[in-house]
Amino acid sequence: MINIAKETTLPVENATPVYDARDLTKGGGLAQIKLGDQLYTLRITRAGKLILTK
Repeated sequence: MINIAKETTLPVENATPVYDARDLTKGGGLAQIKLGDQLYTLRITRAGKLILTK
């Protein structure tokens, strides 16, 4: 079973989905994100910044 990150509730006027990076990484520091044939790595740094690499 795949566990999908929850979308954060937003006001109606903002239609852009928002996801908490900690949900995407399941509380860890890394997540894999697939777009078409490409696989990307999302990393949360110790300083709390996000890095997305191919």
